[in-house]
Amino acid sequence: MDFNIYSVFEDAAKKYGDRIAIIEDGKKINYNNLEIAVNKTTQYFYDKGIRKGDRVLVFVPMGIELYRIVLALFKMGATAVFLDEWVSVKRLKVCCRLANCKGFIGIRKARLMGWFIKELRQVPVKLHDKTYDTYNQKTQSEETKGELPALITFTTGSTGTPKAALRTHAFLKEQFDALIEEINPQAGDVDMTTLPIVLLINLGAGATSIIAKFNQKKPELLKASTIVEQIQNNKVNRITASPFFLRKLADHVLKHDIKLPSLKYAFTGGAPVFPKEASIFNQALANTETLVAYGSTEAEPISLITAKEVAEQKKSNGLLKGLAVGAPYHKTRTKIIAWTDHALNELHPLEQGAVGEIVVAGPHVLKQYFNNPEALKRNKIIVDDTMWHRTGDSGFFDEEGKLFLTGRCKTLFKYNDQLVCPFLIEDFILNLDHVTMGTILKKDSGIEFVLEGKDADKQQIEKELRNLKFDPFTVRWMDRIPRDPRHNSKIDYAQL
Repeated sequence: MDFNIYSVFEDAAKKYGDRIAIIEDGKKINYNNLEIAVNKTTQYFYDKGIRKGDRVLVFVPMGIELYRIVLALFKMGATAVFLDEWVSVKRLKVCCRLANCKGFIGIRKARLMGWFIKELRQVPVKLHDKTYDTYNQKTQSEETKGELPALITFTTGSTGTPKAALRTHAFLKEQFDALIEEINPQAGDVDMTTLPIVLLINLGAGATSIIAKFNQKKPELLKASTIVEQIQNNKVNRITASPFFLRKLADHVLKHDIKLPSLKYAFTGGAPVFPKEASIFNQALANTETLVAYGSTEAEPISLITAKEVAEQKKSNGLLKGLAVGAPYHKTRTKIIAWTDHALNELHPLEQGAVGEIVVAGPHVLKQYFNNPEALKRNKIIVDDTMWHRTGDSGFFDEEGKLFLTGRCKTLFKYNDQLVCPFLIEDFILNLDHVTMGTILKKDSGIEFVLEGKDADKQQIEKELRNLKFDPFTVRWMDRIPRDPRHNSKIDYAQL
């Protein structure tokens, strides 16, 4: 099948040329002018020697320049190798070695790093993120097979070396179609998004995307008052962002009794949303429909649920049986299997209600990693002509076919012959006064609770922890528990 994902944006540019595509810190660009900029950038890349099939490392912050560059690479049939803003030097070196790129394009700071980092110096073609405007327009897209690689992104690597997730042009179209069904962007929407893939989808739907004013490398410094001002000034009607971002906004709105009448939809994902947090979203954004997506780099979406449903979950003795994430997306085949740390070549689903590893299949589920056969072997199960992805998450189905999470498989442990799901203990901890995050660890010396919080009554907290029947136990208080670098919302267990 001949298909280039760039055609999705190209069609939107024809329909909505005068509409604003992206707003970034006071700068605006409409669909027509973005298309012109993409065409000039494509010619610039050609003149520098980039061709169809080449891989180009892209180290540019989320904004107008990033999407101009990525769309140009799609158009010419090259592969955009995307690095997150928060990437460390160590991670950057690993990603360079994995991707083995022909070209590198980055902001000035990244280009300076290229003088000192061998892996960047070895990239043959160096490209400037601002150089393109004096070039002619290359209006003809390359004819590409749908199976030609379009985009490579990296998993967080929290459980080891990051995996290079390879998305072809055809796969990106399947993922776009799935996410469009689930989050339903409309032409004319004004969406504030912190999720790069969602902004690409907006560009195919004719929506306007607002780049939120905050440093993604230091999300803890986010100023919610600035975000509120952006929402009000631009009449934002949708937000797609991490739970951390949405929580900061919700806390600020509640504290200052702010109304956001233009905001009709909020979508969040990338980290779990527990009932307490969902209740805060519902209270702060009372006139907004808030949806929580469950998925991963390799499979997005898997399921979707309303924040109202999450908040209404019942508990037994303060504990969830599992965190509800909704019914699986209709194109997602989902099963629960017994978890093992070994590669598998067979699929043996567990009975309804049993806790095990969640595995998924579908046209929008990633089928390949770049240059990593070991990752493919450990993370995929091939049965007949179906490739199943092992999510690494544990969970179960209820009698209505709805999916519930019980945490990362590698964090589960046995205590007194009972299965302990730290993920569910974390929800209990979040409901303790003045505790902002926490988990439970099994150590050689016994059970340890790791807690974060200010002004907490430590004696009272320990008294409440005794209700969990882990005896004896110790408590370690931290000023800040390590979080995942991508969304700043989940505990980074490896670093902890």
